[in-house]
Amino acid sequence: MSFLKINNLSVNYIMRKETVFAAQNVKFDVSKGEILGLVGESGSGKSTVGNAIINLIDEPGKISEGSIFIDNIDIYKDPKTIKTLRGKKIGIIFQDPQTSLNPLLTVGEQLIETIQTHLSLNKADAKSRAINLLKEVGITDAENRFDNYPHQFSGGMRQRVVISLALCCEPELLIADEPTTALDVSIQSQILDLIKNLTKKRNLAVILITHDMGVIAETTDRVAVMKKGILVEIGPTKEVLGNPKAEYTKSLVSSVPPTNKKINRFNVINKINENDNQVNLKILNRWKKKELNDQNLVEVKNLKKSFHDGIFSESSSKDVVAVDDISFNIKEGESFGLVGESGSGKSTIAKMIVNLFKPTSGEIYFDKVCINKIRDKNIMLKFRRQIQMIFQDPYSSLNSRMKVYDIIAEPIRLHNTLIKENELKDYINDLLESVELTKKSADRYPHEFSGGQRQRISIARALATQPRLLVCDEPTSALDVSIQAQILNLLKDLQEQLNLTILFISHDLPVVRQMCDRIAVLRYGKLCEISDTENLFLNPSNSYTKELLHLMPKIESIYETR
Repeated sequence: MSFLKINNLSVNYIMRKETVFAAQNVKFDVSKGEILGLVGESGSGKSTVGNAIINLIDEPGKISEGSIFIDNIDIYKDPKTIKTLRGKKIGIIFQDPQTSLNPLLTVGEQLIETIQTHLSLNKADAKSRAINLLKEVGITDAENRFDNYPHQFSGGMRQRVVISLALCCEPELLIADEPTTALDVSIQSQILDLIKNLTKKRNLAVILITHDMGVIAETTDRVAVMKKGILVEIGPTKEVLGNPKAEYTKSLVSSVPPTNKKINRFNVINKINENDNQVNLKILNRWKKKELNDQNLVEVKNLKKSFHDGIFSESSSKDVVAVDDISFNIKEGESFGLVGESGSGKSTIAKMIVNLFKPTSGEIYFDKVCINKIRDKNIMLKFRRQIQMIFQDPYSSLNSRMKVYDIIAEPIRLHNTLIKENELKDYINDLLESVELTKKSADRYPHEFSGGQRQRISIARALATQPRLLVCDEPTSALDVSIQAQILNLLKDLQEQLNLTILFISHDLPVVRQMCDRIAVLRYGKLCEISDTENLFLNPSNSYTKELLHLMPKIESIYETR
């Protein structure tokens, strides 16, 4: 028997000039002990449906028609009903645990507050229940961690705390909205196993909202596919992903990078134009393209970075070693991958290469010059021009108060003080065209673009100084699979046609396999192994690498079990 029933649900946002339909006539049900996956691109309405179930639709949005039944109770018949059900019968896990936890309260205080809001328990009983919940979600030494603040937990541990908050009042329906998007493959595996085990143990009805098709393939019993607010297909996961009927579902599945082979290009759902794999010819003519040779462009030798773990007292603190004696090289024109869990040292290495961090010891050579020992600002400026970085979150890395034109113009003006304004305008237009944006984009602000478009702006800014090395730090981790395919194809084209060298950092192993020529695996700041990409995936030598590859969610598992 279905525990949750959604009938013809429509959610509208009435704007000044138009009405936006976030969900239209959505209909599905979820039974206890079942995990239903809800997938689709950004703007497909999947989170809107989740928010509608717990009545968190922000103004000017409203449910215009339809009904939602939980345990045969029409939750919108009486406005007070949902208030009694939220937290007690319905639990929710949000995408970012850092923002969904109160940084001013300890984890224990937040659990006790939630428990006492919904259950008639005194503080001692509520504390005992909270500690048991922390143990149930796998937090070791729960009695002591109970008094820690959220910032004292790792990302995976914070997500466990959020899960314990969602479960603290014995809910029967659990809504997990992108619960593993920012997590490494090993932590992601732990969280998904925890959700699966809790589903069976507590006989929960679960809705898992995600854009990761590998996670859907390995975790859910059924899957519902949404596009532009409309439910296009629903059915058993093996059938929908293994033999999709809707054209959109076929395109969505084909955009997922395979884990069992290497491909030339990613399949794109909506091509921007027929000639989307050509860099603007004017850019090619402007670019001072280096002829490729077999020489190393980057050489990292015995690199070490320590951070002092102490605020108030030198004597009571210690050094945390983030990078420990790392050595590798990157050939000109090569795409080199760095993979590993959070805290493995990937991003710290990248920031040392672009000179945002100074190494504690060791050397970084760029084109045979040791750049970490340069003290002259003018000389360093010359190297900064040749090394550019694309960050994980394009929204926070772009100045929200500047128009796109000025964002891209800033590094050009810094490195070419003699450039004339009319030449600068033409150059910026050519850069925008090369990343498949229109000239009109130059006159808009970052908030007026989607996540994928903002990442294109970041790429255009990084290319503005005509660099030889592009450092990509998790450039697609927050993007849908279809937008990810477009961005990765763009990077492949730019590398091939401009002879770029790329340092690619990611925890998404299928993406790394498609993008990189060689891969270095890191753990706890140490180098586990370096190998050619295909050799690493087919014949890993290190036990940790084998573990990572084993834990990687595989959409191919659908075909293996059919």
